[in-house]
Amino acid sequence: MANHKSAEKRNRQSQARRARNRMNKSRMKSAIRDVNEMVTAGSQENAPEILRKAVSVIAKTASKGTIHKKNASRRISRLTKKVNAMMAATTAEA
Repeated sequence: MANHKSAEKRNRQSQARRARNRMNKSRMKSAIRDVNEMVTAGSQENAPEILRKAVSVIAKTASKGTIHKKNASRRISRLTKKVNAMMAATTAEA
Protein backbone atom coordinates (compact mmCIF):
# COMPACT_ATOMS: atom_id res chain seq x y z
CA MET A 1 0.00 0.00 0.00
CA ALA A 2 1.18 3.52 -0.75
CA ASN A 3 2.66 5.47 2.14
CA HIS A 4 3.53 8.81 0.58
CA LYS A 5 0.95 11.41 -0.32
CA SER A 6 2.06 11.49 -3.96
CA ALA A 7 1.95 7.68 -4.21
CA GLU A 8 -1.59 7.64 -2.78
CA LYS A 9 -2.66 10.18 -5.39
CA ARG A 10 -0.98 8.19 -8.16
CA ASN A 11 -2.89 5.11 -6.98
CA ARG A 12 -6.21 6.98 -7.09
CA GLN A 13 -5.43 8.27 -10.58
CA SER A 14 -4.49 4.80 -11.78
CA GLN A 15 -7.75 3.34 -10.48
CA ALA A 16 -9.77 6.06 -12.22
CA ARG A 17 -7.91 5.52 -15.50
CA ARG A 18 -8.35 1.77 -15.26
CA ALA A 19 -12.10 2.14 -14.79
CA ARG A 20 -12.32 4.54 -17.73
CA ASN A 21 -10.22 2.28 -19.96
CA ARG A 22 -12.29 -0.78 -19.03
CA MET A 23 -15.50 1.07 -19.87
CA ASN A 24 -14.16 2.18 -23.26
CA LYS A 25 -12.76 -1.24 -24.10
CA SER A 26 -15.98 -2.97 -23.08
CA ARG A 27 -18.04 -0.64 -25.28
CA MET A 28 -15.67 -1.33 -28.18
CA LYS A 29 -15.85 -5.10 -27.74
CA SER A 30 -19.66 -4.96 -27.65
CA ALA A 31 -19.72 -2.98 -30.90
CA ILE A 32 -17.38 -5.50 -32.55
CA ARG A 33 -19.55 -8.38 -31.31
CA ASP A 34 -22.64 -6.71 -32.80
CA VAL A 35 -20.97 -6.46 -36.22
CA ASN A 36 -19.81 -10.09 -36.09
CA GLU A 37 -23.34 -11.22 -35.20
CA MET A 38 -24.75 -9.29 -38.18
CA VAL A 39 -22.18 -10.92 -40.48
CA THR A 40 -22.94 -14.45 -39.25
CA ALA A 41 -26.66 -13.78 -39.57
CA GLY A 42 -26.11 -12.46 -43.09
CA SER A 43 -28.15 -9.33 -42.39
CA GLN A 44 -27.42 -7.09 -45.38
CA GLU A 45 -29.71 -4.22 -44.41
CA ASN A 46 -28.37 -3.74 -40.87
CA ALA A 47 -24.70 -4.65 -41.19
CA PRO A 48 -23.42 -1.41 -42.83
CA GLU A 49 -25.15 0.76 -40.23
CA ILE A 50 -23.85 -1.34 -37.32
CA LEU A 51 -20.37 -1.29 -38.91
CA ARG A 52 -20.45 2.51 -39.16
CA LYS A 53 -21.30 2.79 -35.45
CA ALA A 54 -18.60 0.24 -34.51
CA VAL A 55 -15.96 2.12 -36.52
CA SER A 56 -16.87 5.28 -34.63
CA VAL A 57 -16.61 3.55 -31.25
CA ILE A 58 -13.26 1.93 -32.14
CA ALA A 59 -11.80 5.22 -33.38
CA LYS A 60 -13.01 6.99 -30.25
CA THR A 61 -11.42 4.32 -28.05
CA ALA A 62 -8.11 4.88 -29.83
CA SER A 63 -8.36 8.65 -29.59
CA LYS A 64 -8.76 8.35 -25.82
CA GLY A 65 -5.56 6.29 -25.64
CA THR A 66 -7.17 3.08 -24.44
CA ILE A 67 -5.85 1.19 -27.47
CA HIS A 68 -3.11 2.09 -29.94
CA LYS A 69 -4.19 3.84 -33.15
CA LYS A 70 -2.74 1.06 -35.32
CA ASN A 71 -4.63 -1.53 -33.25
CA ALA A 72 -7.83 0.44 -33.93
CA SER A 73 -7.00 0.69 -37.63
CA ARG A 74 -6.43 -3.06 -37.84
CA ARG A 75 -9.71 -3.84 -36.07
CA ILE A 76 -11.64 -1.46 -38.33
CA SER A 77 -10.02 -2.93 -41.42
CA ARG A 78 -10.85 -6.51 -40.46
CA LEU A 79 -14.47 -5.69 -39.63
CA THR A 80 -14.93 -3.78 -42.87
CA LYS A 81 -13.42 -6.67 -44.81
CA LYS A 82 -15.84 -9.13 -43.16
CA VAL A 83 -18.88 -6.98 -43.90
CA ASN A 84 -17.81 -6.39 -47.51
CA ALA A 85 -17.23 -10.11 -48.05
CA MET A 86 -20.65 -10.91 -46.59
CA MET A 87 -22.31 -8.30 -48.79
CA ALA A 88 -20.55 -9.64 -51.91
CA ALA A 89 -21.43 -13.24 -51.08
CA THR A 90 -25.11 -12.54 -50.51
CA THR A 91 -25.44 -10.43 -53.67
CA ALA A 92 -23.67 -13.14 -55.71
CA GLU A 93 -26.17 -15.72 -54.44
CA ALA A 94 -29.18 -13.63 -55.44
